[in-house]
Amino acid sequence: MGNDARVRVLVADDDPVILRLIEVNLALEGFEVETASGGEDVITKAGQVEPDVILLDVMMPGVTGWDVAARLKADGATAHIPLVFLSARTQEEDKRKGEELGVAAYVSKPFDPVELVATIRRLAGRA
Repeated sequence: MGNDARVRVLVADDDPVILRLIEVNLALEGFEVETASGGEDVITKAGQVEPDVILLDVMMPGVTGWDVAARLKADGATAHIPLVFLSARTQEEDKRKGEELGVAAYVSKPFDPVELVATIRRLAGRA
């Protein structure tokens, strides 16, 4: 647990219940967690908090996860940050679109907290 203390995860979901659930689960695993409530918030915070990994809901109102991923990957300051899409949309075309945008992992909702933690550790180089 101690080696995860410096792993900072930015989590974005428009559902406050899911956002809190993920935040609590990751904090219990020793991660430093920042939250964002929507797409614009993610883009702003990604530059401010310098997360090691970003968990991103695909279906958010306004600026979607697709839009956020494209903007983060196009920005030299945030392009290196691994993105994990968290979504109930699990069709192959959705996964392919995520891969084209440079998304590092795709976790389906409802998600397994153990799988989510393992994915974050792997992407943060702490597996």
